[in-house]
Amino acid sequence: MLFENSIEFANELDQLDALRSYRDLFHIPKKDGKELAYFCGNSLGLQPKSTRAYIETELKSWEEHAVEGHFEGKHPWMYYHKMFAEPLAKIVGALPHEVVVMNNLSVNLHLMMVSFYKPTPTRFKIIIEGGAFPSDQYAVESQVKFHGFNPDEAIIELIPRAGEYCLQTDDILQCIRDNKESLALVMLGGVNYYTGQVFNMKEISEAAHDAGALVGFDLAHAAGNVDLALHDWNTDFAVWCSYKYLNSGPGGSSGVFVHERWANDSTLPRFAGWWGYEEATRFKMQKGFKPMYGAAGWQLSNAQILPMAAHKASLDIFEKVGMEALVAKTKMLSSYLIFLLEDNFKKTDQTELIIITPLDSHQRGAQISLLTGENGKNLYNKLNSQGIITDWREPNVIRVAPVPLYNTFTDVYRFANTICSEL
Repeated sequence: MLFENSIEFANELDQLDALRSYRDLFHIPKKDGKELAYFCGNSLGLQPKSTRAYIETELKSWEEHAVEGHFEGKHPWMYYHKMFAEPLAKIVGALPHEVVVMNNLSVNLHLMMVSFYKPTPTRFKIIIEGGAFPSDQYAVESQVKFHGFNPDEAIIELIPRAGEYCLQTDDILQCIRDNKESLALVMLGGVNYYTGQVFNMKEISEAAHDAGALVGFDLAHAAGNVDLALHDWNTDFAVWCSYKYLNSGPGGSSGVFVHERWANDSTLPRFAGWWGYEEATRFKMQKGFKPMYGAAGWQLSNAQILPMAAHKASLDIFEKVGMEALVAKTKMLSSYLIFLLEDNFKKTDQTELIIITPLDSHQRGAQISLLTGENGKNLYNKLNSQGIITDWREPNVIRVAPVPLYNTFTDVYRFANTICSEL
């Protein structure tokens, strides 16, 4: 499509948008009675209007049934986690028994590394991206130390080429090949939190396995944002949070993927919990852990019903829309944003902002990251004061993420023209 830099064209795109009605399903924050242009769905998604009713349903069940709510009420809590298998499987490209909702992301990352980081004296290294989100950095560092290895020797950090901001897929694959004799695990973010780059998870998974290593992804910025096919890619495991693109509330419950080839593998080490015990005999309270089949066997405790109710409110919306339609609009929104920024950059001849997110739509999702100059934080604050909510990442990046469920092309036009007018 040939874009135009005008409010009329942005309005026309909104009128043609097949998903425009879904915005009405969300609470849009306001300032001085005017709706904000909210671009922080990559940090905390907006609240579906249905969330309160979903939580109220479980509060009512608790009120009326007390402990019997585990077996009575609209959604008996004993089986609550099972409602998420089908919708999440569609979002991350998995089979239903390969996914489960439990805990929070960092906890789940540690649980997965207990099972899938199995170092030996000769094969103990982990590849991560340099400057990965701290959850990944700290988890990997502490796991390496737990196994008695020196992080400086065991952790290989991928760094972009000189003068570049994103990693080249060829460089990632070559690093895997270069370390194939000592590599135990490749552990990357599916989408880099700082640049917004989407990694080629299919080729990375293949290369890791060819090297005799295992592979996992932190999909905090990918789940609900980009096309995923974890089962077909033969990825060993993945984890993600639910409070970003999945709109499930601050600190919302996390999701886990474990490929079905590990579903019944008794040789894998794991930290077991009673809710992961086989359901048919769980309440016999017997010695000797017998895991449920699939990802559910990694559960520790019974479901966190209230935050999971909020999660269900959002996933029901995803079920109605479907990832194909969401990804298509995401690409349109981000492409329009890039067009507007580049067009305005040419008109103003500015050099203060640089788009560091890949321009190739296959290598990005909703997020566009802008490298700023020395006045970047002031620019960020000016946007905020005008009702345009982005987020700031040290040392000098403004992240803006137009989300297809509730952002409009008019929002994008407003952002692009406001930020350029403030330079």
